[in-house]
Amino acid sequence: MMVVARFSFPHEAQIAKSSLEAAGIECCIADEHTINTQWLYSNAIGGVRLLVDEENAELAQSILATDFSDAVDESLEMGSSTESCPNCGSHHLLPFTQGKRSAFVVFILLGFPLFFYKHGYQCKDCGKFTPRAETK
Repeated sequence: MMVVARFSFPHEAQIAKSSLEAAGIECCIADEHTINTQWLYSNAIGGVRLLVDEENAELAQSILATDFSDAVDESLEMGSSTESCPNCGSHHLLPFTQGKRSAFVVFILLGFPLFFYKHGYQCKDCGKFTPRAETK
């Protein structure tokens, strides 16, 4: 086994491991539990190590170095075009939570949360809030 990447935090290593496993590359993480137990040791022991077989090391490094953010942006743009505002028909919808501020104020005043907010979308063009189930 060969180290292909080092990470300061275990969750970063888990994300990288998932990327490699999705590509069919077997890998393992070393020192994850040590860093979880005592995170101040991370720099001292060289962080959390991601290990792969030597024959897959070059491919693994190229996968980890690839930036997939453009593909994610394109898929989000394609997904949002199917939903439209029921008020004006616009496709410019933004995720929005209605009632978040008032729920926070109630939590501060009463000391316990009363969650009466709704998740949905707000139209960028007309400003109308639409609960998540009503968009099409």
